[in-house]
Amino acid sequence: MSRPVSLMPAQRLGVQSKGRLQVGADADITVFDPERVIDRATFDNPAQYSEGIPYVLVGGMFVVRDGKVVEGVTPGRGVRR
Repeated sequence: MSRPVSLMPAQRLGVQSKGRLQVGADADITVFDPERVIDRATFDNPAQYSEGIPYVLVGGMFVVRDGKVVEGVTPGRGVRR
């Protein structure tokens, strides 16, 4: 399941350091339980965080820890084609 949503898009964009967990790859990792993920965003209020995602690491740094956004942390950069 992870290949179509991580490795294949990275390959299509030509980004070799993304899309897989391995030594030397960028450490962008989302840990979630698919049974508990809930999208809270609406058309009227789109800037709502999802629930059920306890951990997100970007560049090896926590940006979500124990289900809470870590304030003041801004690792990584946007991927542009």
